[in-house]
Amino acid sequence: MRHPVLFLRSLLFTLVMLVATVVWSCVCFLAAPLPYNKRFWVTSRWNVFIIWAARAICGIRYQVKGYENLPARPAILLSKHQSAWETIFMLPNMRRPLVYVFKKEILYIPFFGWGMALLRMIPIDRKQGKNAFAQVVRHSRRRLADGQSIIMFPEGTRIPVGKKGKYKSGGARLAVETQTPVVPIAHNAGECWPRGSFIKRPGLVTVSIGKPISPENHTPDSLMHEVENWIESEMRVISPHVYKGG
Repeated sequence: MRHPVLFLRSLLFTLVMLVATVVWSCVCFLAAPLPYNKRFWVTSRWNVFIIWAARAICGIRYQVKGYENLPARPAILLSKHQSAWETIFMLPNMRRPLVYVFKKEILYIPFFGWGMALLRMIPIDRKQGKNAFAQVVRHSRRRLADGQSIIMFPEGTRIPVGKKGKYKSGGARLAVETQTPVVPIAHNAGECWPRGSFIKRPGLVTVSIGKPISPENHTPDSLMHEVENWIESEMRVISPHVYKGG
């Protein structure tokens, strides 16, 4: 497909996403008085629409492997982080309502951040230093008790396709502290929605969900090591052409 066509498709998708974000944020405010589960459902329709628009306009299809590995009980999902696609996709497509752990500055983004503020997410104030993790644990215990799952991206930031970031142990520490199973997730969304790129490319995103890992008899470091090994090994199954020779 020629580059000008990709640009036009990406431009149209961006415009559609901007309009949808403004409209949905207004709908979210109207839904604010509803019970949380209904409010969550209304808000996550934005995610469903954006993933549909990415497919209809940009040709970004997806498949999910291992959905049956998601436990019936709340869990801590630790996912590869390559693009914005997975942050949008995960919210409405996992077994239980999700809680994201993210830097609190996201709440200040017009419309998008305002909509996020109406959900039971866990914003982190990095200026709090060590106290920030204590706040995450405190909030996470409540969210898990409410039946929600926690999702975190242990690499901390979006990593280019074929690369590996430093896996931070925060998610594993949280799992050990709360004795909650961890579910590793690998995907190749960055091949279609590259980090820092305006151009979206058609293709198939594979989301692969691993079996739950119990934190029992694990330290945070050993648990994160197991998660990292599974994710990075699975990445070579999902995208063998990217890792060829590496």
